[in-house]
Amino acid sequence: MPADANPQSILTAKLTKTRRRLRSLWLKLWGGGLLFFLLAFGVAWFFVEPAPPRRIVIASGVKGGGYHQVAEEYAKFFADYGIELVVRETAGSVENYELLKSDPEVDIAIVQGGTAPEGIEHQTGLESLASLYLEPVWVFYRSDQEISDLRKLQGKSIAIGEDGSGTQALSTRLLALSGLNADQETTVLSIGNGEAVEKLIAGEIDAVFLVGLPRSESIQRLLQEQNIRLMNFQRHGAWARSLSYLSDVTLYRGVIDLQQDLPRQDIHLIAPAANLVATRNLHQAFVPLFMEAATKSHERGNELVPEGVFPSPKLIEFPLNDLARSYFDSGPPVLQKHLPFWVASFISRGKILLIPILTLLFPLFKIAPPLYRWRIRSRIYRWYRLLREIESDLRSGSTAESLAHHQAALKEMHDELDDLTSVPLSYMEEFYNLRLHVEYVGRRVERALVARAE
Repeated sequence: MPADANPQSILTAKLTKTRRRLRSLWLKLWGGGLLFFLLAFGVAWFFVEPAPPRRIVIASGVKGGGYHQVAEEYAKFFADYGIELVVRETAGSVENYELLKSDPEVDIAIVQGGTAPEGIEHQTGLESLASLYLEPVWVFYRSDQEISDLRKLQGKSIAIGEDGSGTQALSTRLLALSGLNADQETTVLSIGNGEAVEKLIAGEIDAVFLVGLPRSESIQRLLQEQNIRLMNFQRHGAWARSLSYLSDVTLYRGVIDLQQDLPRQDIHLIAPAANLVATRNLHQAFVPLFMEAATKSHERGNELVPEGVFPSPKLIEFPLNDLARSYFDSGPPVLQKHLPFWVASFISRGKILLIPILTLLFPLFKIAPPLYRWRIRSRIYRWYRLLREIESDLRSGSTAESLAHHQAALKEMHDELDDLTSVPLSYMEEFYNLRLHVEYVGRRVERALVARAE
């Protein structure tokens, strides 16, 4: 070996070689895993639901009507989350169903129970989110005698609501089931609530059908008219049993106005429920928001039902949305309870991306323990090849120069072992065995140098 050879060159070469092997191993493991992860991530990305839009449209009802007012409340709620909920003014439930079927902008609507066109569920894949509240059928009439049965309206002129409204759809069906139709000298008028109320007060028509909450302006006005009566449904229980979307409710005496004692007796009414329905195109991130908006608006109850009855998964006509069902069972999603809406939505949509991540991590977790053991032991055992080479040189007859080089290399190994503090306790046996072997080979080199000096 040349006289000017660096005594650390052998040691440095061993260290460099070991590090290269380790780096190559890690690149194979993590490089392949990373490539697989990127491919799996790219495939999974195609199945991730798009981000929620910033604008959605809800079909409501006539401006100033109950559905329109409810939709406006929802719009204010959504505005707090940076979402524009556009309230589409319509004639009512029948038109709303048409929009759900034909207008790609409209994915959600408030509709009246019992007004769904036949077969629309299969045509549009509609889902129910909740029933929101009961809205009774109010039949106001002019008569000297009390009327408690729809059959008694035969031969009279009746306003049944404007075209496209849920009021018209429901009143037409109730009259038909009662055996009344236009060819029996009964006149039906398709006019709006405002015009119908004015005609009834003026005595131009005999009766009017209204569907809505007691606080409705039209209903409040007619309740206070001295010459106008409200029908007390004698067969209210039969109607509720015959038509599943109708409920039997009681308007208790004085509940509208205690001071004026309105109504002046208990009134039995039949009532469909206002429903929130959506197409399957509605982004699922909005379902919990609509549920929260409905809860905020309707859970306090009203003159007909106590607090906490609505919104409800009952009195619906279409399959209940899965997320709506989960909301009824366990409340808002955990992420939306604790995170801003857009952050929670991103995390929820990204859950599918956990598949490639777990696919990558699972095998890596399995190989991690043996890889860790190999890594630790490699720091201890990397010197044994050098020790074997030194012993082989001693057996074959070393020169004075090579012995001096061996002695310098062993001293460097000894110094490095003294500085090594990162060996886990579970591997200290191997560590101390190495120190003993280094000292043993060192003594052999020293004896060989003494023998050569003699």
